Amino acid sequence: MDLQTLSNLFSTTFNPDPNIRKSAELQIRKVGNEEGVITALLQIISSDSVDLATRQACAVWIKNRVLSYYPVDSSKARADNASIAESDRQALRKHVIPILTISPSRGITLQFAQTLKILVAYDFPERWPELTGEVERMLRSGDIREVHAGCVAALECIRAFRFRTPSDTMPSLIESFFPTLVSIATQMMQTPPTAAQEIPTMLHLILKTYKTSIAINLSKHQQRPESLVPWTHLFFAVVNLRLPAEAVPQDEEERERCEWWKAKKWAYSTLGRLFHRYGNPSQLPSPMQKDYAPFAKHFVTVFAPEIISIFLQQVELYVNNTWLSKKAQYLIFQFFTECVKPKSTWTLLKPHIQTLISSFVFPQLSFNGQKQSLWESDPVDYLRTTIDEYESFATPVSSATTFLLSLATNRTKTTFMPILGFINEVLRSNHLPAQRFGALNMTAALAPWIMRHPEVKGGVEQFLMQYVAPAYSSPEPYMRAIACEVLGTMSKAGITWTNEENLNVHFRAVAAALDDTECPVRVHAALALTELVVIHESVRTAVAPQVGKVIQGTFLLFSDETDLDLLNHSMDIMVEQFQTELLPVAAQLTARLCESYLRLAKESATQDLLDPEAIDMDASAENDKTFAAMGVAKTIGTIVSSIDSSPEILAQVQEVIIPIVLFTFEHKILDLFDDMYDLVDSLTFKLRAISPNMWPVFEQTYALFKSDAVDFLEGKSKMLPSLDNFVSFGSEVIKNRPDYKQMLVDIYTIAISNPQLGENDRVNGSKLAESILLNLRGHVDDALQIIIETALGQLDKSETASLRLANLEVLINAVLYNPSAALHMMENQSGMARTFFDRWFAAIKAEKLPRVHDKKLSILALCALLEMPPNTVPTTLQDGWPGIVGGILSIFKDLPKAIQDRKALEEALQEDSDEDESDDERVLNLTEDDEDVWDEDSAYLELLAKEGARLREKSGGANDIEDDETSEDSDIDEELGYISPLDTVNPYLSFKQALTTFQMQNSPSYQTATTALTIEQQTQLMEVMRIAESQSIQP
Repeated sequence: MDLQTLSNLFSTTFNPDPNIRKSAELQIRKVGNEEGVITALLQIISSDSVDLATRQACAVWIKNRVLSYYPVDSSKARADNASIAESDRQALRKHVIPILTISPSRGITLQFAQTLKILVAYDFPERWPELTGEVERMLRSGDIREVHAGCVAALECIRAFRFRTPSDTMPSLIESFFPTLVSIATQMMQTPPTAAQEIPTMLHLILKTYKTSIAINLSKHQQRPESLVPWTHLFFAVVNLRLPAEAVPQDEEERERCEWWKAKKWAYSTLGRLFHRYGNPSQLPSPMQKDYAPFAKHFVTVFAPEIISIFLQQVELYVNNTWLSKKAQYLIFQFFTECVKPKSTWTLLKPHIQTLISSFVFPQLSFNGQKQSLWESDPVDYLRTTIDEYESFATPVSSATTFLLSLATNRTKTTFMPILGFINEVLRSNHLPAQRFGALNMTAALAPWIMRHPEVKGGVEQFLMQYVAPAYSSPEPYMRAIACEVLGTMSKAGITWTNEENLNVHFRAVAAALDDTECPVRVHAALALTELVVIHESVRTAVAPQVGKVIQGTFLLFSDETDLDLLNHSMDIMVEQFQTELLPVAAQLTARLCESYLRLAKESATQDLLDPEAIDMDASAENDKTFAAMGVAKTIGTIVSSIDSSPEILAQVQEVIIPIVLFTFEHKILDLFDDMYDLVDSLTFKLRAISPNMWPVFEQTYALFKSDAVDFLEGKSKMLPSLDNFVSFGSEVIKNRPDYKQMLVDIYTIAISNPQLGENDRVNGSKLAESILLNLRGHVDDALQIIIETALGQLDKSETASLRLANLEVLINAVLYNPSAALHMMENQSGMARTFFDRWFAAIKAEKLPRVHDKKLSILALCALLEMPPNTVPTTLQDGWPGIVGGILSIFKDLPKAIQDRKALEEALQEDSDEDESDDERVLNLTEDDEDVWDEDSAYLELLAKEGARLREKSGGANDIEDDETSEDSDIDEELGYISPLDTVNPYLSFKQALTTFQMQNSPSYQTATTALTIEQQTQLMEVMRIAESQSIQP
């Protein structure tokens, strides 16, 4: 296809006529895989005679083609895999950087930057050794366009290798590029700032390149003074750079995004990263000590004091009304937080703490014009950004709060009382309501630690009466909201009231606030009421008579009004607290919740049908709807759990829930599948029955598994438990439905054979096959052959111990299902019966049957073999038949311990659920003396570093296979919630009966089996028979 035709084809993709546009897209798809198309498109993009929109479309197409198919080796390509031809690869390597140089738009530059990163990742240095020299030449060029392209190329080269395990490639790139980059940036800093974008854009790229290079490792070159000194001086210069008003946009939001402030952001961020990861010796994880300890000691001594000084200067300028971007504020707070724990930096920061609290932290937490504007224009968004503030980590408010909490917990002795003194001073004096809001906001953040401080917690009740109670009636609605929030956080932290009337004052105020005219006040009141109900019996008693109305008329109404997941959590707690009171209205409440869920699910489903670009633009809104729907589903699940003692009501509730499950499945809202399967699993398990209206859910599950949800057997999804419940509790229906039986077997065979699925999926598929064979005994004869063939085909392919065991137990279940038929089917599979027996007895001998169920299943299957008539035993197995008795006794030997271990695990699980609160005192450093602090965050980073080092070491060398298998076996834990038809079968009685039958039917083999027993096995046999005898006479 010639260049003009190809250019016209891409320009047609912008045609307003959808039919013409679709035709062009289909034609592009048809010719896109042909050799030479990419080379031709590179020529089109390079041509100034082609319009910009067409060139942009070509650039996007090339980037997507490279992203999808460049990793596919062209020399090993098949006709159908659309690999990129070698000639096109050569053309890409030849033209990608020159196109960056002549790029007419930022859009084309971004597309080719991403393309370059992929090329570098797969071709450098082996197939593209000249790349480094080409980039260096451009960086040293006097042409500003070439220098800019060189900066882009250097960044993408570093990005391509930033997460690779240590190798020579990244250090060599750093040594090649970084001396030139720092020289370029230093020279640019000599030019006074203007509104022109060339210098700040390149500065931004250079600083981002350095920050990207230190994401995981700091090279030896970067640790040397000849590199570290010029770079840190550059970072200091960028941070200190005063930008004249004419150099940046007047609009604050545009100023946040401008290139000058992006460059400053990367300077702040890089200095913080250097200190946090590499330059902080007291917090440096032990696996990193070897590589970075000398550097850390040097950095904290020489450079950290200078960073603190410069950042304090920036804070002072900001306090004196010099504009500072939000991102810079966030990064300053983040750095100061890192300075709290090391002694060396704490001693430098300590004299400035009071000023930082009053002038830098406090204004962030006070009520300002921006919050007022958001409250008035979008109160729901105000709630979302304030209630979930701690989840928005990259904001000044969240980082100011984190800094405040770090001071309070790590330097308690020095800072805690002064902080509380500042709060009290603001509240006592005649400060403006917005500032009083800030003081109460600080109190809410510190509430858990206030209630743990031995000198402070006793005065909280008086504090609430003096400063919080009056705020409930404040004319400013934000004061009423923060009063409810403080009460809620203090209640959650465990406040005890010495005066019941004081509690009643706050309870009545919160109850009244539920009817406030302002939405944020109502929501905060609902959250506070939840905490009061949980903690105080008197409040719970007062709410109980009206709880149905409170939940439906308040919590559910607010939830529908705001779609805040936090309200769903509160509703969930209320349902748990009032299970008895809600029993009469459970069906009605569930119906309301299902209405709410359906509304959210429909909005989420509708969003999925929109144009992909619209989805990207409104991803946050869609996520809010999805998370809110998840929260509602969780509350519905709590109702189901709370009424399991009343099967009649539970059955009514189930009928209300089934439509929302079917809606979710029919509209393929994948994000909500886990929640729906949770409900299906809970309902079917608690009712121990499958209602007629539940069977369409089973049918939908099969249809989904065959299409969009093929990977939902594995992970946290409850698809497997739900399917197991259908088989276990709906077996009578399935026995009479050949189509249902075929569906179940089909799911199993797909789970085992589908190349898209992993070993965990195959484990779960094997568990489903086990459920089929155990619950549908005598009714899946037609499927036995395919199940056995599938399992035998997997016998030598399983890599993990869990899959080896699960697959083996499918075959053991087949033997238990029909011993004679199963063995002959295996024998017909190239004589695989003997192979299966060898694997089975090897597992018994090596004690690879760890769980009670594993042992019980093997005992019963072996007993079934003992009861086979001698003439039905395959010839290849007859000589080993007497060994079955010894195998059974080996399993019986370990069975009592397995039962005991399972019981201990059940008891430990129960005890764990009662140990929610522990080690409260360690969150406050009451004995602090300005030394280094090592807290839970430090310990967590140490743990991550050690695990990372272990994984790198493991991936770098050979491992002992036997040790790996032992480790894997230890990971096969008891499944305490698993219910099997074998649970009611007594293995001792079954063995006694089987041994008697064996003796009568096959006396020679019986004689051989018993005489071959060792003394220990003979003793074991007598003990088993004694237990069987004693249990046979028990009532």
